[in-house]
Parts: sequence; structure tokens; C-alpha cells
Amino acid sequence: MRNIKLKLARVERDLSQEQLAALVGVTRQTIGMIEAGNYNPSLNLCLGICRALGKTLNDLFWEETDETADKTV
Repeated sequence: MRNIKLKLARVERDLSQEQLAALVGVTRQTIGMIEAGNYNPSLNLCLGICRALGKTLNDLFWEETDETADKTV
């Protein structure tokens, strides 16, 4: 599944894939594969991306499903 949230957050910060990759210590290809849904990043990488983009794990990596959306706390 594509990570549209990550791409939108990156674009909002006016960062290229290469710039975000440099901030978190990975290659541009890694960021591209995460955005395309072809790579599952480690928790440490997810946290680094979140810090670089000023977002939370829920903001970028939580998948909202119909079942989750229907539940109230």
C-alpha cells in the first residue's frame, strides 16, 4: 500500500526524496520505496522520518481501516 501521507508531509516541508533521505541517513531509493509501499521501514527509521517532518507515527504510518474508523473510545 502506497504511503501517500509520507509523500504529502514531505512535499509540505518542501523536501525532495533526496533531502529527506539525507536528513534520516538513508538513500533516496529507500524513501521512494517507502512512499511506493515497496519497503517496510524499521521503527527507528519511521521515528527518524517523523522527527524530520515534524509528524507523529500515527500521522504518517497508521493505516485507517473501516473497522478502526468505526470504533469510538
